[in-house]
Amino acid sequence: QLQLVESGGGLVQPGGSLTLSCAASGFTLDYYAIGWFRQAPGKEREGVSCISSSGRSTNYVDSAKGRFTISRDNAKNTVYLQMNSLKPKDTAIYYCAAVRREWCTTLNAGYDYWGQGTQVTVSS
Repeated sequence: QLQLVESGGGLVQPGGSLTLSCAASGFTLDYYAIGWFRQAPGKEREGVSCISSSGRSTNYVDSAKGRFTISRDNAKNTVYLQMNSLKPKDTAIYYCAAVRREWCTTLNAGYDYWGQGTQVTVSS
């Protein structure tokens, strides 16, 4: 069974950092582009960042540029989202998603497999 499991969320103060992990089971991520998305209460799910299957290409939405870094370790079958300088507006459930192809997108519709999400709360 193909599964994606996010971890690393939690409560952090404004200005703090968190690293989210997206681990795959039942398949290898080597051939999959991965996206990170988030959904805040009362809002639609939005893209945050993505990384191509080779890792050579990454994309970030404007709100994440300069603060978030996506990376992948195919040996560990895991993709990471390092988040720095967190703000209260970053509070959301964060999801990772996978699609079997090289290129990635921060659009919701471009992915076949989704994790269950991990809560990130930025508050003092």
